[in-house]
Amino acid sequence: MIPEGLNKKASINLENNASVQHEHGILQSLNLDEIMSREIFTISPENTLYEAARLMGERLIGSLLVFKYETPVGIITERDLLNVVSNGVKLEKDWIGGGKSIRDEKVEKVMSFPVIKICLGSPLKEAARIMIEKRIRRLAVCDSGKLVGIITASDMIRSLPEAPENMKVWFQVDYFMAKQVVTVDAEMLVEAVAEVMAEKRVGSVIVTSQGKPKGIFTERDLLTKFLVKDRSLIAEVGNACSSPLITAPIGICIHEAAEIMTKNRIKRLPITMNKQLVGVLSARDLVEAYARAPS
Repeated sequence: MIPEGLNKKASINLENNASVQHEHGILQSLNLDEIMSREIFTISPENTLYEAARLMGERLIGSLLVFKYETPVGIITERDLLNVVSNGVKLEKDWIGGGKSIRDEKVEKVMSFPVIKICLGSPLKEAARIMIEKRIRRLAVCDSGKLVGIITASDMIRSLPEAPENMKVWFQVDYFMAKQVVTVDAEMLVEAVAEVMAEKRVGSVIVTSQGKPKGIFTERDLLTKFLVKDRSLIAEVGNACSSPLITAPIGICIHEAAEIMTKNRIKRLPITMNKQLVGVLSARDLVEAYARAPS
């Protein structure tokens, strides 16, 4: 049962596997309506963060558009929930010690606004450019002023064009991955891990055991394994991380990386060199690569 104020604006499923055509080595432009999702989940400003977390977790989505009077007034994301929890907002109401709880805090207190929009007829590269410029991972898509869909960085990588053969060396993951690899020990509590992620402004950390990579813990893990299930954050992250760790070697092309991420349904891909972690490639990094690709 979806709480009052939460709803789905549309229920049309599109195939997120738009074909990519090449002509004389030049990448053809894709339109947003070829890969965007028309299934939009919304919430009201008056709903609680707990209700937002539950809906995102149940639907396995990373954001909700915030609507008031049939108008999009903001957006709330997994990152917003991570920041809230890392700042001391508890999962349950502490009737003795007091303090804030996600069951009390309202969406309007943490949502981002205004909603960044793009016209339906715009090329995919324009969406990529706006995401990089605004440092965001999703855009609302409008047609004649009406909201008709949403496009995310993950949607884009499922249709990432392959670079022309003579350009591949310039589109290796080396140039776009984050070279800062944030690691935490498997015995660290999830509560502390959330604080590390928020402080470092990263959406994931590599979990190590006895100095060796064991798995990865992401914003999505925090949402689906803890916030939605009312599970205490006083738990070792080693028991909650996604494992085994899926990696790729340095030097591969972004198109190959996109295929690996799409196949495994992941948004972050650790990169290795000589069996050592040297970086992490995210869906947003791939969007930046696409924004720089020749038209």
